[in-house]
Amino acid sequence: MNVLLSVKPKYAQKILDGEKKYEFRRAIFKKQDIEKVYIYSSSPVSKIVAAFEIEKILKDSPEKIWALCQKYAGISKKDFFDYFKNSNAAYAIGMENVEVFKTPINPFDEFTNFKPPQSFYYFDVKV
Repeated sequence: MNVLLSVKPKYAQKILDGEKKYEFRRAIFKKQDIEKVYIYSSSPVSKIVAAFEIEKILKDSPEKIWALCQKYAGISKKDFFDYFKNSNAAYAIGMENVEVFKTPINPFDEFTNFKPPQSFYYFDVKV
């Protein structure tokens, strides 16, 4: 099983540059058998730009997640806490073996009736 994760272009670029090693979410995958996570850089890029394996997933309060992950957060403290405003729990997806695609994949060409994920969705095929 794979996951397609929607990421804003400025944060996707920080992942590609190696500056961002954690992706933060208010909700996380329920399935445990995730092989790869593909990064969909949302509009205006609208392409799958990379894939990674999950090193670990941390769950705690936003304050504790920030304290643990801020060095490789790739996001400002203000934007982080704005995102987690009114949230009791924060998830940090640790990334390893990031594979940056030399040629980003146009999912509209690869998948029938492709609809960009709001946050993420599961899929079986490898890209």
